[in-house]
Amino acid sequence: MKHDPQDFHQRLEAHDDQSINPSANPSLATLIDPTRRNLLKGGLGLAALGFFGGGLAACSKASASPLLNFTSVPLQFDPQFDQVLVPPGYRAVPFFSWGDAVEPGATDWRPDASDDWQAQLKQAGDNHDGMNFFAFEGEEDRGLLVMNHEYVNPPLHPSGVIDQSRPRPLDEVRKEQAAHGVSVIEVRKGSDGQWHRVMDSPYNRRISMLTPMRLAGPLAGLEMMKTASDPEGLTVLGTLNNCATGVTPWGTFLTCEENWHNYFINRDQQDYERRVSHKRYGLATEGTSKNYAWETADARFDATPYADQPHGGHVNEPHRFGWVVEIDPFDPGAQPIKRTAFGRFSRECAALALGEDGRMAFYSGDDARGEYVYKFVPSGRFDAANPRANRDLLDEGTLYAARFDADGSGQWLALVHGQNGLSAEHGFASQAEVLLNARAAADRAGATPMDRPEWATVHPGTREVYVALTNNDGRGDKQPTDAANPRPHNLHGQILRFNEQGGDPTATAFTWELFLLAGEARGARTAGGEPMPANLTGTVNGDIFSSPDGLAFDAAGRLWIQTDYDDEEAPMQGMGCNMMLCADPATREVRRFMVGPRGCEITGLAWSPDGKAMWANIQHPTLSYPASDGRSRPRSTTVLVTRLDGGVIGS
Repeated sequence: MKHDPQDFHQRLEAHDDQSINPSANPSLATLIDPTRRNLLKGGLGLAALGFFGGGLAACSKASASPLLNFTSVPLQFDPQFDQVLVPPGYRAVPFFSWGDAVEPGATDWRPDASDDWQAQLKQAGDNHDGMNFFAFEGEEDRGLLVMNHEYVNPPLHPSGVIDQSRPRPLDEVRKEQAAHGVSVIEVRKGSDGQWHRVMDSPYNRRISMLTPMRLAGPLAGLEMMKTASDPEGLTVLGTLNNCATGVTPWGTFLTCEENWHNYFINRDQQDYERRVSHKRYGLATEGTSKNYAWETADARFDATPYADQPHGGHVNEPHRFGWVVEIDPFDPGAQPIKRTAFGRFSRECAALALGEDGRMAFYSGDDARGEYVYKFVPSGRFDAANPRANRDLLDEGTLYAARFDADGSGQWLALVHGQNGLSAEHGFASQAEVLLNARAAADRAGATPMDRPEWATVHPGTREVYVALTNNDGRGDKQPTDAANPRPHNLHGQILRFNEQGGDPTATAFTWELFLLAGEARGARTAGGEPMPANLTGTVNGDIFSSPDGLAFDAAGRLWIQTDYDDEEAPMQGMGCNMMLCADPATREVRRFMVGPRGCEITGLAWSPDGKAMWANIQHPTLSYPASDGRSRPRSTTVLVTRLDGGVIGS
């Protein structure tokens, strides 16, 4: 059976693209006084955005950025483009691909994908995503590269097919579960000046859907976390759909479980309708689970309640996913920990802001159309002089959801039992219910539904927070337009930035503005010569792009932007293949730094401490990358980018 990887990826994206937010939280247009509201009527209301701190006016002229010292690479439109393109003076080489050996005893990857699941447990997982570099203390030229493996593609199997129309073979399911999770690999700069893997490192490690993890925080051991397989509610087998990441000041890796709901099914329609913890997240109710139909071979993923089984069988198993998972990369024997104080949703990242006094905040997007931006503020403070005291700081704190007001101000709404309508009469009997059903809690509190919030990142100098809103074709229909989400049928997305009051990560008030609207250049015309529709026109000062997803700052304060769109869709024909760009936060100039192979998403970003090496991920290429020979199976791959003269990336 011939399989088109692009079709498979589009089907999974379609699941994620569904808006399931039932709240009637007001449009920001209803919060504006009548004279200003008139500016937002009709079209996009872009003229009204000038009052947001120069949000668009500052983008009207080209600038010469002191930060962006590289030549832009061109867009790539060839359907057979199967390379990674970087600027003159740079090189990008494949560094770590799906199936590469990780743990001791791992076998070499087989080009026909005939490796079994036991082999896959020791090899690199599939669909590389968010990652971070952890330097060894006092050693700039040695570190651990830790990365997520979000989900799997059909080329994982020799047949190149994942067939959900019949019960799945257990061996296939186990291999898919083994290819999820996280890889930890040691890397070192050699005498040749290039970075290499340390193949025999004792730190090399795979974490997968088959790795036991400890539940910690407010929900650990509660009835709502118990299942027939784990009657104590304290140990979860595995992590999945690991997308973006975070780091802690004490040197641990935070992996975030994103679209976990697509792996479960509850066939009891009546139970589903009244069970907020299933319905508000969109579990499947008929046929098979949306992704992979694991429940046909592994009972844990059948979340239908069974009265004849302890704890209803595995009806609570979905409650055990959607968390932040903390991993200590420097302790290969340490058990990963799911931190339930962070709250449960389709979390994209946990971007750290650290105050001078040790107070912290971790920012996250909930990756679905019409969902929310969150932050978690631990109760304690980071103490660099007392590392042991930091180890459980993530088990207590306050989760907030953001409300973006129309005048450029904003409020963090505490998702705390007894506050903001989160009471028993509204379905929240305890703080545990609030955290378990964080989406419903944000609905009740009055947070602003956003255009698919993805990665957040924090400026290393100013602590400004940037959030990517990837797109929302339901805006103007399922959710009204507003100042933060101004375009109906928003196919190209935008980036917001905001400043916490007083620069304090723990503040409950902030100011915000639109950093840019992605899309076609102003004045662009369609292939037929007509003016480009307003909803497809952006405000980018420089190189155009669509659908911002990954965001990260380097040490110099450059904002790196990674895209994720279907390069076969008609509105994307002017964009070509997915790309990575770099923006100057001051001038807002944007330049295209990388273009990836056809069908890929570019995601994940990490740097060496000296900024002279960059790693980025090429996820789900659809032709034959990294072999690029027109025959080989495509493999998600980490690429290493360096300058030919050995200088700092981007400078």
